[in-house]
Amino acid sequence: MRQSEVEGFAKLRICAPDAVPEAAGRLRAFLEAGRHGQMGWMAEREAWRGNPAALWPEARSVIMLAEVYTPEADPMAGLSARDRGVVSVYAQGKDYHDLVKRRLKRLGRWLLDQAGTATLSAHSGNSPAGLAAEPPRIKVFVDTAPVMEKPLAQAAGLGWQGKHTNLLARDLGSWFFLGAIFTTLDLPKDAPEISHCGRCTACRDACPTAAFPAPYQLDARRCISYLTIEHKGPVDEGLRGLMGNRIYGCDDCLAVCPWNKFAVAAREIGYQPRVGLPELAELAALDDAAFRARFAGSPIKRIGRDRMVRNVLYAIGNSGMPSLLPAARACLNDPDPAVADAAAWAVKRLEA
Repeated sequence: MRQSEVEGFAKLRICAPDAVPEAAGRLRAFLEAGRHGQMGWMAEREAWRGNPAALWPEARSVIMLAEVYTPEADPMAGLSARDRGVVSVYAQGKDYHDLVKRRLKRLGRWLLDQAGTATLSAHSGNSPAGLAAEPPRIKVFVDTAPVMEKPLAQAAGLGWQGKHTNLLARDLGSWFFLGAIFTTLDLPKDAPEISHCGRCTACRDACPTAAFPAPYQLDARRCISYLTIEHKGPVDEGLRGLMGNRIYGCDDCLAVCPWNKFAVAAREIGYQPRVGLPELAELAALDDAAFRARFAGSPIKRIGRDRMVRNVLYAIGNSGMPSLLPAARACLNDPDPAVADAAAWAVKRLEA
């Protein structure tokens, strides 16, 4: 598996597709409590998401990989820049879905090239005359399919789900993406990882909206990442003031983790920050075409102009800067009801 290093992955571990029997029950409890909010897709494919073995019954192994995107600077430094918006580290560069999937496919092809000849040779003596053995197959996944990447990664020994439910690793810290290769090859499996969080509560203490009702549990309905990216329509007024100037995602629980002292530098130049700390007034004035041009090739593009401007107006309302009133007033008659509502809220806050 040395090819994993060539493809830029920082770590590789393997588990069986049925290695997370507890995942279905945890997912069911999460859904029954309504903690998924508006993410109906989690419930729609619950059977596959809760049982990776059912997603592709022919699979015999799951290769879990980590790709590092560690920031060079403190991701929380921008929270004090009241006239600018803070964008999550993972969305600062090019869309990770494209970059990781490209590497997974290359690694998968290499794996099949290495295994194909040996597999066919091993089976040739047992195959009926004239009938070739079935070649090994793969399927790659990066965050867009009903795959429980984090439980699988822990089962494979890649890391463990911390008290904030994100994956950590003793040799990588918090800043890495997960990719998965399902394969019909029966590969040697690695030992699972256990939690090394101990008594630490840094992540839970840092959450601006108290989104962790208990250790290792998340209520997405209170998570700023969910509110800025997945939530449609107006955000509850009780949460708007807690969002600060975070306009896309939130890194607070990741950034304060003590295990980040072992984080390694990102290799992929595509993760270098391109978005930075954009001016709130400038973003509030974007129309749809300008938004698409501004965030082309970025994961930010998926939320659309209306949701971004809504988030920006909440940040303007939290800024305490009367100089941003014109930007908020200009959106009072926006065609999108959530944007117009956010503008009215911001104006009211700044005029108070």
